This record gives sequence, structure tokens and C-alpha cells, in this order.
Amino acid sequence: MAVTASSGTASEATDVIDREALLDRYQATRDATERLAAVLAPEDQVVQTMPDVSPTKWHRAHVTWFFETFLLGELAPGHEPFHPGFGYLFNSYYEQVGERHPRAERGLISRPTVAEVGEYRRAVDAAMAGLVAAVDERTWTGLAAPRIELGVHHEQQHQELLLMDIKHVLSCNPLAPAYVPDECDPAVDLTPQGWVDLEGGLVEVGGEPDGFSFDNEAPRHPVFLQPYRLANRLVTNGEWLTFIDDGGYERAELWLSDGWAAVQAEGWGSPLHWRREGDAWRIFTLAGERPVDLAEPVCHVSHYEADAFARWAGCRLPLEAEWEHAVAGQAVEGNLLDPHAPATGAPHPRPAPAAAGGGVRQAFGDVWEWTSSPYVAYPGFRPAEGAIGEYNGKFMSNQVVLRGGSCLTPRDHVRPTYRNFFPPSARWQAGGLRLAADA
Repeated sequence: MAVTASSGTASEATDVIDREALLDRYQATRDATERLAAVLAPEDQVVQTMPDVSPTKWHRAHVTWFFETFLLGELAPGHEPFHPGFGYLFNSYYEQVGERHPRAERGLISRPTVAEVGEYRRAVDAAMAGLVAAVDERTWTGLAAPRIELGVHHEQQHQELLLMDIKHVLSCNPLAPAYVPDECDPAVDLTPQGWVDLEGGLVEVGGEPDGFSFDNEAPRHPVFLQPYRLANRLVTNGEWLTFIDDGGYERAELWLSDGWAAVQAEGWGSPLHWRREGDAWRIFTLAGERPVDLAEPVCHVSHYEADAFARWAGCRLPLEAEWEHAVAGQAVEGNLLDPHAPATGAPHPRPAPAAAGGGVRQAFGDVWEWTSSPYVAYPGFRPAEGAIGEYNGKFMSNQVVLRGGSCLTPRDHVRPTYRNFFPPSARWQAGGLRLAADA
């Protein structure tokens, strides 16, 4: 998914992961998914508004199917599937596992009900607790613990997808209902647009040997970067409005050829979830509709739009290696999702208030940052064997990399080396941008 899951690698530290501690993390993640879904009515959880969107009910069942298929089905002797048809309904794209229900028709499935999916989740959770207690030590360290950790990160990806998708669902309702209520942020003194100069040179990028990373983050390898500059903050709604007012969506010279074709075919004239009301612009959020806040980072733009804006601004989008090099050593802090806490307001991109000091700000959270890098394998990449290897590598075509996480990304899920990816025309995910330039 782009926020689609990929197979992962865990460090040798997995060998000493305590069973109880990992089971606690597993259950906390499972509970977090249910907390995100709990504010929705059953009717909300079955709607699919376009092929890329999946119903909330499907997300809850799919991540459960993942644990049942890749852990219980392989490691729990005598395990009987909860339902013989769920493997067909809730397999996403694993060809080696078997046939699956068409993605674009997930919203047509009224059964199992939302309540029955809840029963499915509870049954698999109970079986997983039994597996963790019973599996022998060699299997635990060699397969079970790394696979559980992968499944936890996979479910966290679907927590973000759940919010992305329900936002699209609710946005299609003429009543503009809220996922959860929120209040508009108080006005802030916005960080002025500035530049951070970086020397480049021979740098290393990719997942570190310690800790979890998805396989598409490996192997760590050297990259040579020319000196470059990154904007100190994200592009804002106010700056995007200037682009609109200057005819940005009407000037073919600003656009990649495929992007200009998309503008004409789709009738784009603003970011997704924006609408003009008289002389003003309004935006749909997870808290419902409200006026566009000029200081907030622009969100829900495609790679084509981000690239056109950068060209209009006399700049470019960063390479993914430039982005990773620029934020190396930064703590993963920012406007990220805390799915383990009760909702206190709708997640939404927030302005970057003025503050002393330089450096790259808003590196993590708020919006995923489009890069100019195609999503391709790192040198030496090899997908895992078996069906689990389908999770990532086979998507390395016709996609573009995004970095940094968004306000919908679980806080303990993102890291500087994380590579998200989407087709360049995708807009329903929380995608925004940061400008780059040659030194």
C-alpha cells in the first residue's frame, strides 16, 4: 500500500524477546485497532467508496487472517480455520496462498457481519496466546517471534489505512459527518520558509541491523549525494492556494505528461477533500468540514501535483536518500497517531509554529512527503521465500516513494528509513511535500 505491508526483518535481538512482552505488544496493537473502529457504527464499517478503499470491517478481518494464515496455520498443529471461506474473502494479494475475492468488490460483502468479525478477532487472539505459550524455543526465536513482530507492524499499517479509508467514505456523504469531533487549532505564528543546506557526499541509507525494518529498507548501502538544500518546513495550504490562483492546474508546462493527462481526465483543480464555496475554500477532515487553514501543511495531493508545485516554485522534490540523510539522527517526534490512547480529537495535519533554531522541521508526522524517487529495490535486495515474500518486492514498479509518516501513522511504527510507496496519481492517502533544490 503503498502503506501496503512488506515482509520484514528483525535483528538478532529478536532472539531475546520475552514471550510475554511480545504477546503484550501484540494484544495492545490488536486493541488499538478495535479502539479506532469502535467510534464507527456498523453501517460505517461496510462501505467501499472506490477500489482503493477497503471497508473498516475488511481491514479488521484481513489483519486477523494474516496472523491465522502465517502463524497459526503454519505453527499451530491441528489448527482449524475459524471459517473455511475467510481465506478467500480476506486474502489481499498473496497469490501463493490461494484465490481471493476481488479488491474492488469488498464493499459488496455484508456477511460476515461486523459482530462476527469481532468474534473472529477474539478467537484468533486466544489461539495466538496459546501458540506463544506452546511453541518450542527454537521455533520461537527462528520464526514465531519475527513473524509476530512483522504481523504487528502489518496491523499498524492497516490502522493508518483504516483511517485513510474511512475519511474517504465519510467525505462522500453529503452530510459531511465527523469520525470524531475536534476543534480548530488556535492561530499560530508560522515558521517562515527557509532552507537547510546539506553537504551530501558519500552517505549510507537503509535499515540498521538492530531493530525491526521491512525488507524494502535493506540492505543498508552507500549513496553519493551532491550538495543540496531542503526546505525547513512542509508546504502549506496558503502556499498551495497561491499556486491555484496562479493557474497551477491550468498550465501544462508545469506538469509531467502523465500528470497533465490526469488533471484533464480527473478534473483536478485543488487537493482532494477541498471544495470552493463562493470566494472561500473548505476542507473535509476527520472532524467534518471546516475552512481551509492557510498555515496547515497541504495534504491529499498526488505525486503529479507535488511535482508540478515544486516546478512552479522553481524547486524540485527531494530524492529519498537526500531526505533520509537530512533527518538522520533526529528523534521520531511529531504529529503522529497514538492509537493506544483514547481519541482526544481527530488526527489532522498541524501548522509548524515558529521556533528558534534551524534544521529540518516536521520531518515526522503531519503528512507523508513525496520524493522524486521511484520505488525500486536497493542493491542486493532479495524478497523472502514463500508467500510472505509477496508482501513487498512485487510492487517495485510504477510507484513513487514517500517518507516521514503522517498524522495517521502510529507513533511507534515509523522510522527514518521507512519507505512508503504509492502510484503517482494516488491522492486519498495523507500525502504532502517539502521542497528541495540543488546547493
